[in-house]
Amino acid sequence: MRAAVLGSGPVGQTAALLLARWGVPVVLVDEHEVRDPVGSKAICQQRDTLDVWASLGAGCLAEEGLTWTTARTFHRETELFSLKLPDGGSALPPFVNISQARVEEVLDELIARQPLIDVRRGHRVTGVTQPGCVEIECETKDGPRRIEADYAIACAGSRGDTVRRALGQHLDGFSFRDLFLICDIRADLPGWAAERRFHFDPPWNPGRQVLIHPCPGSQFRIDWQVPDDYDLAAEETGGALDRRIRAIIGDRPYEVVWRSVYRFHTRLVDRMRVGRVLLAGDCAHLVAPFGARGLNSGVADAENAAWKLAWVLRGDAGEDLLESYHAERHAAAAENAAVTTATMDFLVPQDDGQRARRLDVLTRAAGDPAVHEQVDSGRLAEPFWYTGSPLTTSDPTRPFAGRPPRGALPPPGPGVLLPDVTVGSGRLRDLARQGFLLLTTPGVRAEGIRSAEIPVGGALGARPGEAWLVRPDAYVAAVLRVGDQRAHLVPGVRGVTRVVDDVGDRAHAAE
Repeated sequence: MRAAVLGSGPVGQTAALLLARWGVPVVLVDEHEVRDPVGSKAICQQRDTLDVWASLGAGCLAEEGLTWTTARTFHRETELFSLKLPDGGSALPPFVNISQARVEEVLDELIARQPLIDVRRGHRVTGVTQPGCVEIECETKDGPRRIEADYAIACAGSRGDTVRRALGQHLDGFSFRDLFLICDIRADLPGWAAERRFHFDPPWNPGRQVLIHPCPGSQFRIDWQVPDDYDLAAEETGGALDRRIRAIIGDRPYEVVWRSVYRFHTRLVDRMRVGRVLLAGDCAHLVAPFGARGLNSGVADAENAAWKLAWVLRGDAGEDLLESYHAERHAAAAENAAVTTATMDFLVPQDDGQRARRLDVLTRAAGDPAVHEQVDSGRLAEPFWYTGSPLTTSDPTRPFAGRPPRGALPPPGPGVLLPDVTVGSGRLRDLARQGFLLLTTPGVRAEGIRSAEIPVGGALGARPGEAWLVRPDAYVAAVLRVGDQRAHLVPGVRGVTRVVDDVGDRAHAAE
């Protein structure tokens, strides 16, 4: 058995490492001979992404990254409000700012130590076919090459048009008209390292926005919204870029480490599973970066795809399990598109009505704290909740109330990611990521599956006589009770689980 991963950005690297952790040999294909180590690119890594990387041995990313604790929001020359971010009770920070280049470096080091991963650099994919397996045609400096695998995860990024076309997919959606200028600068800015600053319509960028993020090593990432005819080269030559930066940081020394201009998009493929190939990350969906839902969502794609492919390749599940990848992760991508589109409509109003609403909200927010929630500078990345998934058995006593308030999490239950809590001397999610897990309350025994006892109440809110079935990606699949007679709780996954009441010795769950 063998899987292929097409593209070795952070999503592809994560997918390859996860597959190898499940014992699947991987060929990791990338068109570049060497990496470009310059530029912050995707910088904001959310707690659950850090959790996945820590499970692979990359816990240093959470330690090296910088977590700002205060979000300050301005309109013109007035500070509207500032928010202190809660830590959420986890051992991991809610997020860190760390450059994509550093993430790639750390993950590459792990890949180099993993004997199950065969890295093929300098392999440009020119075609993908599926004649009972996956055949990948590549062009290299030594001529054409063909790679065969049983299944593949396509992580070829936004420019993976060749891969998408071969699978009959393309990124449908729209692009925002304005451009965004991004500069990484190195400077001594006392007090700024713990703050994220968002400016609506500042006098030094009238009619548009500016976002300032602190990064490790006295670096700061500055994003300016600029007109669609913006000319970076002309600004650099004429000194306007220097004036643009000094309008923010004042008359102090600084160094431009990296700069680039981007146009933001909202785009999504129709299918994230095409036969034996699963599309992930920017190869499948693009969203505006406000809220950091790009890379973080891609890592969630990788984890979802990896355990399902591993179960299929090992013979522990039928191929139909892969269809749930599309069902779950396409819904997640659609949710991210909706959230980020609402943000962009606030940041870059599309018509007079939106412009009037934004001005009204920003004006009222200066004096009315009740309006602060309506100021949309981006809802930070959060897990997607698989409450509507075919792999989730709903619990009528724990109805899902929908998207929680910004910064909050829904109560634990079917379809929800386990809270990051400790069990005994370890973390509950680490237990879950070793395979299917049954969490039992006192008096309930399990047969045929790994299990761990949890107290009644506690972080899960478990009730007497319950057992919680948890997937290998730490999502709750079902909550079971003694006396239930429910089968196929995770359709397509083989193996029988008996959950037995110590008193009545009654089996109540299978498969």
